[in-house]
Amino acid sequence: MTTTTPPAAVGAQQSDGSTRASRVRKRLNSRTATVVAIVIAVVWTIPTFGLFISSFRPEAELKTTGWWTAFTDPQFTLKNYQDVLFGQTASSGQLANYFVNSLVITLPSVLFPLAFAALAAYALAWINFRGRDWLYIGIFALQIVPLQMALVPLLSFFSRGVSLGGVTLMPAWNLDGAQNFAQVWFAHTCFALPFAVFLLHNFISQLPKDLMEAARVDGATHPKIFRTIVLPLVAPALAAFAIFQFLWVWNDLLVALIFAGGSEVTAPLTVRLAELAGTRGNEWQRLTAGAFVSIVVPLIVFLSLQRYFVRGLLAGSVKG
Repeated sequence: MTTTTPPAAVGAQQSDGSTRASRVRKRLNSRTATVVAIVIAVVWTIPTFGLFISSFRPEAELKTTGWWTAFTDPQFTLKNYQDVLFGQTASSGQLANYFVNSLVITLPSVLFPLAFAALAAYALAWINFRGRDWLYIGIFALQIVPLQMALVPLLSFFSRGVSLGGVTLMPAWNLDGAQNFAQVWFAHTCFALPFAVFLLHNFISQLPKDLMEAARVDGATHPKIFRTIVLPLVAPALAAFAIFQFLWVWNDLLVALIFAGGSEVTAPLTVRLAELAGTRGNEWQRLTAGAFVSIVVPLIVFLSLQRYFVRGLLAGSVKG
């Protein structure tokens, strides 16, 4: 025996939901919520602003007074950045080369998983094949595997290759120097794919089914549907993941230290900053300048793509 909900009850439920949503929206737009948001923004911004001011202060002033005293007796210099970026000795910084290494590592480590995950997410969402649901569950489960557990197998894979029954399926990666970048790209791509596929699948699977069926009726193949329909519609989700991945790879130290090593040829900015913090811990003026050099690119990326990031987070949250 089945029961149906009376229309009046359905209308009451919808009215109650819209009323609750309006109350939440009203509270978030209230003056108190605005003041709280401003206070949180100021608290989060003050340390970054202080770091920025300290990076331009002379060594003597920085070690004897706080950064807020710079406004009473302003003394600023570019020597800190000159020493850190183009120092004559390795101990003084020389971060310019490491800055380029970070860009070389980060950009492919964002583009590779983004491309592979978009294709995989479309296949899992709109192509019927045997074992599709189990494959998606397996990809979802891989998100809970700690990154540290995969480091040793990956190192073994790079150093010894893969063989089965005496037959070499994958030779060892005898990479040296600048070629170590391939190891870092491979590692970051593997670690990012489960989350990327899961995130993009949620967006692609919510696209209107009628739109896909109409495209197939018109003779569009899967590559054409993916290129002309799916990619433009899920652009905010792609941008959201790109920001997440860029910030993760740019600020990464563990993977870069293990697979890229500590040489100037391949090591990223985070490795050099860690060395400066350990060997030049008393020279705060160089540490502040180096720290701000490391955060300026993520700030630019996030601020320039902020609108896409917000749209990517909100897309699909409300139907209709």
